Amino acid sequence: MLRSLGQRPVTGSDNDPRVAELRTAVSRLRRELAAHPAEFPDRGIAEDELAALAAMTSHGTPEIPRLRRSLLLIAGAIGSVSALSRGLTDVRNAVELFREPRR
Repeated sequence: MLRSLGQRPVTGSDNDPRVAELRTAVSRLRRELAAHPAEFPDRGIAEDELAALAAMTSHGTPEIPRLRRSLLLIAGAIGSVSALSRGLTDVRNAVELFREPRR
């Protein structure tokens, strides 16, 4: 059923293009956040959750509920920092690749 929708089963391998897309988006946002000069109260939360997402993309199968939880925490932590909005959007789009098909 997943293949008929153009999706593959979630795997932790490099063969899943969704994992590669998420890894790239997370890496990019981590670099942008590290280079951002302003401090803000929830910066540590964003950094921790991005590290967790990075670990999920390199170790085993990403858990969809955990991906979504991390995305919500990151969005809440840096959502008001306009300089990081593009990177956040890229991470959100990559997480959305893992959504379950509608019935």
